[in-house]
Amino acid sequence: MVLNKQDCQLIAQIQDGLPLTSRPYGEVGRRIGLSEDQVIHRVKALQAAGIIKRMGVVVRHHELGYTANAMVVWDVPDHQVDEVGARLGARDCVTLCYRRPRRLPDWPYNLFCMIHGRRRERVLEYIDQLVITEQLGEVPRKVLFSGRRFKQRGARYQ
Repeated sequence: MVLNKQDCQLIAQIQDGLPLTSRPYGEVGRRIGLSEDQVIHRVKALQAAGIIKRMGVVVRHHELGYTANAMVVWDVPDHQVDEVGARLGARDCVTLCYRRPRRLPDWPYNLFCMIHGRRRERVLEYIDQLVITEQLGEVPRKVLFSGRRFKQRGARYQ
């Protein structure tokens, strides 16, 4: 797919986030001379071509009062990781869940899930609940609380 000038303008408009309006695609279109329907069509075409890989929300948890953030890493048997990951990812307290390759011998963990809370104790309670409800008591894990915060943002296209 060859990008035209309007595609480049569209990507530039959305890469830092959509406008916080009731019709964000209409606002983007107004800025670059396209209709709302044309913007939606172009975004879908750019996604289908793999130029835009995904669109999502970047939530700034700290600003919302969620200052206790933990990544729980699990050493799940490979034949169970997809099923366990789907169950964990469906839980309300889990904001992100994904599989990563192990880095043996030092790093045996293959499933990562992020849990945010207003207090460290609450995050630990969420983890305890997950272990019980998802029957993960025998699955080796580590809880890694965030010590430093980095700027969150989406992909940048230049």
